Amino acid sequence: MVDMPAAIAENVQQIDWGQLSAKVEDYKPVIDVVRKTWSKESLLDIIQGHISVPDDTINEAIAARIEPDGQVKSLSITSKENGRLEIHADTKKIGRVELSGTVDTFVHHADCSYMSYTVRERALKDHGLMSWFFSRISLSMAERLVGHVELVDDLPTKISGNTITVDFHELLRSSELGQTSIQGYNLLDVLRIEEAVPHDGYIEFKTSLDVPDEVKTMLINIFL
Repeated sequence: MVDMPAAIAENVQQIDWGQLSAKVEDYKPVIDVVRKTWSKESLLDIIQGHISVPDDTINEAIAARIEPDGQVKSLSITSKENGRLEIHADTKKIGRVELSGTVDTFVHHADCSYMSYTVRERALKDHGLMSWFFSRISLSMAERLVGHVELVDDLPTKISGNTITVDFHELLRSSELGQTSIQGYNLLDVLRIEEAVPHDGYIEFKTSLDVPDEVKTMLINIFL
């Protein structure tokens, strides 16, 4: 069970439930998107500053983005206690691919959203394949926080040496969360992700929700 922050719990007790019920229809589109994007537990985790996402959850999201008859037969990640993120793939073109590296940056702000990953101990080859891999990995890592986003084409990427940077900002802007506001606050813009740190079997994201406590309370009430 996740405890509510004290200020928010106090706001919940002060709610005029009759007034809130009268406005349910006005907020129905927001309610639908919030419930599709978060659970009560994940929303509280985000508000409290960190959320842990298991590898299994990320790998399920990655698997859902792999075309049955595509060039990549499988793709998955393994998070390690030493901060490494391992990538495992099976491709029709070059067979098995195994990478081990670090998540140097994983950021989402109102004006930017990107991930940088550096491969350690071996050269980063086949740039087209790497773009395909990390387009899906980055979105699948973010899915627990921003909701599902359909990927049609590979995301913009930049490769410098052994570091690949994936820009997923414009795609997020077109998502349901990116099109949803409450009390004048766009929900994608107020969500902040500062970093992603691999641990043994999960990735921990440093987060915040940049809205007043009363708006946080309104969002939590959706799950009550």
